[in-house]
Amino acid sequence: MRKEHFDVVVIGSGPGGEGAAMRLVKGGFSVAIIEKHKRVGGSCTHYGTIPSKSLRQSIQSIMEFRRDPFFATAAMQTHVTYQQLLNRANEIINDQVALRIRHYQRNRVPVFTGTASFADEHTLQITQDDSHQTMLSFDHAVIATGSSPYHPDDVDFEQANIVDADSILDLTHTPRSITIYGAGVIGCEYASIFINLGLKVNLVNTRDKLLSYLDDEITDALGYHLREQGVVIRHNERYQRVSSEKNRVTLHCESGKQFTSEYLLWANGRSGNAASLNLEALGVEVNHREQLVVNKTFQTAVPHIYAVGDVIGPPGLASASYDQGRFVGTKIDLGESDWDLIEDVPNGIYTNPEISSLGATEKELTDKKVPYDVAHTLFKTIARAQITGRTTGVLKLLFHRETLEILGIHCFGDNAAEIIHIGQAIMRQKGKANSLRYFAETTFNYPTMAEAYRVAALNGLNRIDHEE
Repeated sequence: MRKEHFDVVVIGSGPGGEGAAMRLVKGGFSVAIIEKHKRVGGSCTHYGTIPSKSLRQSIQSIMEFRRDPFFATAAMQTHVTYQQLLNRANEIINDQVALRIRHYQRNRVPVFTGTASFADEHTLQITQDDSHQTMLSFDHAVIATGSSPYHPDDVDFEQANIVDADSILDLTHTPRSITIYGAGVIGCEYASIFINLGLKVNLVNTRDKLLSYLDDEITDALGYHLREQGVVIRHNERYQRVSSEKNRVTLHCESGKQFTSEYLLWANGRSGNAASLNLEALGVEVNHREQLVVNKTFQTAVPHIYAVGDVIGPPGLASASYDQGRFVGTKIDLGESDWDLIEDVPNGIYTNPEISSLGATEKELTDKKVPYDVAHTLFKTIARAQITGRTTGVLKLLFHRETLEILGIHCFGDNAAEIIHIGQAIMRQKGKANSLRYFAETTFNYPTMAEAYRVAALNGLNRIDHEE
């Protein structure tokens, strides 16, 4: 049996694990990565962020092609299959994997392939597919094993026409219809992808509105545009059972409604990948969703064992996981980390149109009795949007009426996830530097989508001036 020692072992090569490993090796530590799958990158690269966003980008390009009057005839004769889209996504996945392999090779970080399990507080056992085992001893460990789609016991995922957010990438043909159970980020993104690929789509939501943590105006806009594209949305539905036949699957709901389609995509929740780690033997607490319990510096009950990313629960964002990993790497290196991880993390939701938000919503500010007002810009008034033809959307800034501090930013429309970062830079400033006036008094390139901030700021300032 092979045995080795490292200063730090990192379990998982997704964003959280990569962030920790790169920070630690730059600090002079000997670091090893343990990855269950044959290729590095984690679920983010192989099943989540990269493939779904690649599919969405391909769909976006097809839609623009069809809308362009210069190519209308050719567009009508063009048929694109789901498999062709997957092939493009796989090209990007391969590029990402190659890039990360070079990172580890260049920094001399060995990657051990296999399933990790704690033998004791300072030893990991790695079991490979051929049952060969390797023992690694360590001073510190970082658990970054990510998450997997949640599978209820009474749904038979062995049926070929019942899939989750991972296995949806294994389809060998383009279906004609699909029911998506769960209208979170994954459900909404795939609804947007499949409806624009020409499928009939049912989006079944267990809550009373889509993405209820978002600002109400943004949520309403998303629902409107998904319905306009053809998605059938049903709220406040709970499944009772699922029945599957050869060419169709039916979702039976407690309300008595039934949704029958060629495929069922189960997109209702995720579970942490912690079951195989033998954490119970160490006294590390794991909740009912297999998520690890950590303190504010990401330490488990065993102080030299940390956990980051999706395996500890929300926010479940690749960007946040990477920052958590770097934070932990800094703490292990220096004994403490004065890096103040931001609480308000921008989110990007790659529906069509795109969504991104940061900070407080109107409901949250109203509940807290904060005196706020709204500054907004409709994309259809921005020259760059008119030029590109992507005029659907709005930039909405929530600001304090007295101090003019930016309290929240909500964007709906093309490139929303990019646009949000301009406002984020100002929101992170202290005191008077965070002010609506910055946008009103700054020169933006013309024509650009960034100009939406200036237009919104003038709208907000005019609103206050007129009221006074």
